[in-house]
Amino acid sequence: MRAALLFARALILANLSLFRDKTMNQTPSSSPSQATVAIICAGWHQDIVHQARDAAVAEFGRNGLPAAQIAHFEVPGAFEIPLLAQRLARSGRYDAIVACALVVNGGIYRHEFVTSAVIDGLMRVQLDTGVPVMSAVLTPRDFHEHEDHVGFFRAHFVKKGTEVAGACLRTMAQLRALPA
Repeated sequence: MRAALLFARALILANLSLFRDKTMNQTPSSSPSQATVAIICAGWHQDIVHQARDAAVAEFGRNGLPAAQIAHFEVPGAFEIPLLAQRLARSGRYDAIVACALVVNGGIYRHEFVTSAVIDGLMRVQLDTGVPVMSAVLTPRDFHEHEDHVGFFRAHFVKKGTEVAGACLRTMAQLRALPA
């Protein structure tokens, strides 16, 4: 497992060197230290959702993207994320966008529709604009606001924040490596 993590980190660093050397005409910066990423968080369950945001910022920093190059945005809920992501992507100021939210099953099937709308909207934004949009929007089958579940999901969102930042960095590097 450790060898796989070391290999993944080496791959990220190798891709970041490509990221420094190549530019893509749809993104404003040419190196990870100059890249700008927007992170959008849903306001519901902030104590959990911000774990993903904070872990992503830390992972970006470990890989050469300073916190000063990360813009933070908050929306009321997950449903509002795609519209803001679209506006941010169209602005031309961001190399990538990361969305973080927790959509819970409150005993009705609304959460399934919200999740589908959010994920479909995020995909549409990235395909329409060419700006990578990464998702740490999670919908657990069961979530109850008791200490065990909250603790579990706080830790899980740390893991997902780290993973989404790594995916974001690799995606930006791969896109920059393509011929213009």
